[in-house]
Amino acid sequence: MGNLLPTLCIPSWMEGSMSDLTRGERLQIMLTAEELKVIDSWRFARRMPSRASAIRELLKRGLAAEGFSEAGDGSKSRDFGVTESD
Repeated sequence: MGNLLPTLCIPSWMEGSMSDLTRGERLQIMLTAEELKVIDSWRFARRMPSRASAIRELLKRGLAAEGFSEAGDGSKSRDFGVTESD
């Protein structure tokens, strides 16, 4: 059936009950088998509870390494344009 790639879509029951879920957005990404293997190896070496938590941590570390931090209160999406004119 062609080259199917694994889909990372974490069910809410793996992250906690719906009442504990504070993240209102879901992000679905496609990964190669090799990418998934690397993420899982990194996750297991650090005893992370889920793929989602490992990916959130990797994103946080990557953004911090590039000098990005959390958006301040009152920030709008237009404040995060790619070019100066955005």
